[in-house]
Amino acid sequence: MASVAPTEITRPASEEEVRPVSEPDVPWVTVVHNDPVNLMSYVTYVFQSYFGYPKEKARKLMLDVHNKGRAVVSSGTREEMERDVQAMHGYGLWATLQQDR
Repeated sequence: MASVAPTEITRPASEEEVRPVSEPDVPWVTVVHNDPVNLMSYVTYVFQSYFGYPKEKARKLMLDVHNKGRAVVSSGTREEMERDVQAMHGYGLWATLQQDR
């Protein structure tokens, strides 16, 4: 009987190789929610200073937060959105992240 070195052992033909199914790269979004604490001018300022949005875009997003209760303020990878959410928390805003659908 010939001996087989450990590096030469193969799987039985009936065993299938398991590969993870890659999901489509669905972007994530940062959502800022309305709160009773922050002034509308401050929220506009945060969107301008952190995201670099022009005043009109920042104001529109702030009005969405105020009138609709929330607004999507950025999108990208999960890691980028986690960073944006943490930044919004640092400014005192209520923010969450979720997968864009």
